Amino acid sequence: MTEFKINLRSINDVKTFVTAASLMSCDIDVLSGRYLVDAKSIMGLFSLDLSRPVTVQVHGDAADTDKFREAVSGLIAE
Repeated sequence: MTEFKINLRSINDVKTFVTAASLMSCDIDVLSGRYLVDAKSIMGLFSLDLSRPVTVQVHGDAADTDKFREAVSGLIAE
């Protein structure tokens, strides 16, 4: 499992993120505080506090992680 933080500042950011997650065969979770939701669930993401960066957990191998990080590279919080 790999973790990194992302910023979802707009509706389009959320759509881009969910689309990228949906194309992956591995599981991807998003954590915000004590809440954990499936990254492939747009309704789940909108239930989180997106005013702060959220943590993404990619449950796949290194190739899956690299592919997903590249797909959402514009959203990664540095």
